Amino acid sequence: MVEVPLNPIGREEVHRLESVLLFATLFRPEVIELIKDPSERLTWVDSLAVAAGAIAREKAGMTVPEIAEELGRTEATIRKHLKGETKAGQLVRETYEQIKQGKLDELVKNIEVLAKGGELVPAEECEKLRREKEELEKEKRQLEAKVENVRRALRDLLERMG
Repeated sequence: MVEVPLNPIGREEVHRLESVLLFATLFRPEVIELIKDPSERLTWVDSLAVAAGAIAREKAGMTVPEIAEELGRTEATIRKHLKGETKAGQLVRETYEQIKQGKLDELVKNIEVLAKGGELVPAEECEKLRREKEELEKEKRQLEAKVENVRRALRDLLERMG
């Protein structure tokens, strides 16, 4: 399973969980539909970001007042997200559960690759590259063995001549 801090300790892990929750929720098909409308997009993205931040911090053991202060929202707003009384809160909580169950491992891995500045490669391409790498490593070992044999033969020859 991909290493997502489901019960984060420290600010870095909270931000990591928060980011994964936000992006994994944004990439869910029903959310993509919701944010297609430009007039709704900012509201949705903001609500999802607040819900992801609230849930990540809740999982780290922060209190509602601490979360509200850190996220710059009212305690009432934070409570609604945490209780799933908002659509954003429900969606992010569902995403958290799916991550916890390992159902979003591939998506989470892709999010982490992108976050580190990498590019996504389709699974078939990865498998093809892995096989090529194995073949090249095998060929390298064979060549190294040949080089070692030539070195031995040269040493033997030089000893006999010297």
